[in-house]
Amino acid sequence: MVTAISLIKAARRGINVAAQKLADIEGITEVYSVAGKYDLIAVIRAPSNEKMADIVTNHMLTIEGIIDTETMIAFRCFSRHDLESMFSIGFAPENRQ
Repeated sequence: MVTAISLIKAARRGINVAAQKLADIEGITEVYSVAGKYDLIAVIRAPSNEKMADIVTNHMLTIEGIIDTETMIAFRCFSRHDLESMFSIGFAPENRQ
């Protein structure tokens, strides 16, 4: 699994529409509206580098209202949460201990 974080600058009046269109793209697991230098942050998870490239270059770039992006590929995840198990088949939040 390849994970990337994309920092996104969007047109002021297009932030909400762009965020929803991003969230609708398969492989983008979360989209956050944030304060600061960027308007949105998208978390992308893809099975391969090729699929990641497809999401970033063929899908994200077609969304109207996105002005600029900076996408960073993750090398490692340092977390106390077992994110991989959360995204595996059969995950049910109500069954988690």
